[in-house]
Amino acid sequence: MSSRRLLDAKEIDRTLARIAHEIVEKNKGTGGLCLVGIRTGGVPLASRLKEKIKEIEGTAPEMGILDITLYRDDWSTLSQHPIVRSTEIPFSIDNKTIVLVDDVIYTGRTIRAALDALTDYGRPGRIELAVLVDRGRRELPVQPDFTGISLATSKDEHVNVYLEEITGRDEVLIEKADNES
Repeated sequence: MSSRRLLDAKEIDRTLARIAHEIVEKNKGTGGLCLVGIRTGGVPLASRLKEKIKEIEGTAPEMGILDITLYRDDWSTLSQHPIVRSTEIPFSIDNKTIVLVDDVIYTGRTIRAALDALTDYGRPGRIELAVLVDRGRRELPVQPDFTGISLATSKDEHVNVYLEEITGRDEVLIEKADNES
């Protein structure tokens, strides 16, 4: 496996600061704004965005956590015993602007599942999407509203997002399987 660093800790922080500013600008502040992190990688990113928005506006948006395991169209092929974690959305999403937050967007299937799961909790006024990495190659017509970095990847490449809260370090790597003949 060969790998190349796309973002280090400082670049991730700077990228999230930019995304936070874009969210505040597009939504004209934090009124009615809520962040919902998609388990697993989207949760710490949503938490960081919440803090950055609070630094900008002086008030933090509400934040929730969404587990999409049973909403995935491929859950039965992932494992015979999928790990289902709790969804924690301790506020009404009705008529709110919900910013779904995830680490990487690729095919769009995770976001489709997240939309299905989210609408079980109410009817938002609008749903926006923020991702740290857009690696292209979409299978579904889903595009992020806020993107950290965009890059074209091949099917044999994988983008790994390592976050301090989960792995103990902050960096984004693109890894490519070495072709062995």
